[in-house]
Amino acid sequence: MRTVTAVGHRGDPYRFRENTLASLRSAVERGADAVEIDVRPTRDCVPVLLHDDSLKRLWGPERRLADLTAKDLRELTAGGVPTLREAMQAVGDRRLMIDLPDATEASVRTAVGVVRECGAGERVYYCAGPTTVLAVRAADPGAEIAMTWKTSAPPRRTLIDAVRPRWLNLRFGLLTPELADRVHRDGMLVSVWTADTRRTMRRLIGLGADSVTTNRLDVLGGLLGARAGRGPGPGIR
Repeated sequence: MRTVTAVGHRGDPYRFRENTLASLRSAVERGADAVEIDVRPTRDCVPVLLHDDSLKRLWGPERRLADLTAKDLRELTAGGVPTLREAMQAVGDRRLMIDLPDATEASVRTAVGVVRECGAGERVYYCAGPTTVLAVRAADPGAEIAMTWKTSAPPRRTLIDAVRPRWLNLRFGLLTPELADRVHRDGMLVSVWTADTRRTMRRLIGLGADSVTTNRLDVLGGLLGARAGRGPGPGIR
């Protein structure tokens, strides 16, 4: 039976605030094989976990992250926004899928450098669009990459050869049997995001998804456990 990787989207955000240590730890406790996080740099180039470019939605203050130092950020959020280093410690031996929204070459190098300094390269993989993952590949020739793809047409062979992704990371609504077959023929695995209903998860797995990113690890875990004939469980290893 094909292994399907269960990925917690920004941790376990239906139980704890997304991209916080509590959310990451909850995802691990609920059986996530990997935890997806969003990483951006502060003004003083400290990689921290935040999906948006400002604090407003999650933390209230109408302040842009790019204008804040790490110290400012700690004070404004009472330490609620973790650093990338703290996130790697929080998930233990589980994998981290690092999304790099709006990244520059400099911020990519900084994030990759922190992963390298922590000796975590074997349990980290990166997801982003082609321009950003090309920067990841330049910063770390051995990095594992999930190239985010937002169209139904598969990427060209020249791009695949340049990026050398292990995964093609698709919006879940784009996946078809034909696209899954093409991705697999091109030597990649299929990752899909973000599926939150049992019906959608079952359909995606049936279409050939090798990894499902979700806000509902309980639902995905139950489905994967049932497929394995084990009853509800965290996933298939």
